[in-house]
Amino acid sequence: MRILLLILLLAIALSKLTFIRPALAAETSNGAKIFDANCASCHIGGGNILISQKTLKKEALSKYLANYDSDSIKAIIYQVQNGKNAMPAFKDKLSAQEILEIATYVSQQAEQGW
Repeated sequence: MRILLLILLLAIALSKLTFIRPALAAETSNGAKIFDANCASCHIGGGNILISQKTLKKEALSKYLANYDSDSIKAIIYQVQNGKNAMPAFKDKLSAQEILEIATYVSQQAEQGW
């Protein structure tokens, strides 16, 4: 009986270690959530529905954001805070922390190719 109980406990322990809940494996970052709520309507998938060449892809960001190549996060923060042309400024709508999280998310996605 002890051996059966030991085998059962071992099986339970192995199943807990082997099967990770999908929610833990693919948690959405806070930056992604804020981006989805505020930016994705124009920049879905890193694109741009208004000005097609001004996407959020690394090559495009490097061309049209000042200082992107030297400090991508700072350049994205500036753009999100102040807007430009058709893009509205978000400095009065989002907190500094939320803007930082969006900038970090956009920078990471740009590096990964969206």
